[in-house]
Amino acid sequence: MDNGESSYRRFLDGDEKAFGELLDMYSENLIFFINRYVGNVAVAQEISEDVFVELLIHKRRYNFKTSLKTYIFTIARNKAVSYVRRCARRPEYAYDYIENEADVKCLEDEFIKKERDRELHTALNSLAEDYKTVLHLIYFEEMSYEQAGSVMKKNRKQIENLAYRARQALKKELEKEAKHP
Repeated sequence: MDNGESSYRRFLDGDEKAFGELLDMYSENLIFFINRYVGNVAVAQEISEDVFVELLIHKRRYNFKTSLKTYIFTIARNKAVSYVRRCARRPEYAYDYIENEADVKCLEDEFIKKERDRELHTALNSLAEDYKTVLHLIYFEEMSYEQAGSVMKKNRKQIENLAYRARQALKKELEKEAKHP
């Protein structure tokens, strides 16, 4: 699998549809990844759009020496960290209005589904930032240790150690959560 590199090459050669393929391939995961830093889906969506604008404006910066996915997630991490540095972390709450019973049912189903993952996400969010990032990249984005290291600016051994410590810390948090629900 080329992780979108062939699509990006086609885009560079003038195929506008190829960029749409990249958006389809990475936008949802990128928003999820960025949201871990900024804690606001709307802001994560904006930063994700900025990442793709960066790819459009600076077409020739990507040199194909690393995977495109690694390159995109590195840009996303840098933009998210910059945002967090610029802003005081004050989560904004958006109130969505429920228009009909189908929306209520959909929300209930979504809530039940998410409730199963609540403990995991609570435990993940209580971890140190580097632990959260390394676990997200390796398990949610299925990046190799080298790719995760590239995004986090660490070597493979540092990522191995960090991932091990992160898994241990997550296990400890999950055990603590199970004892004190």
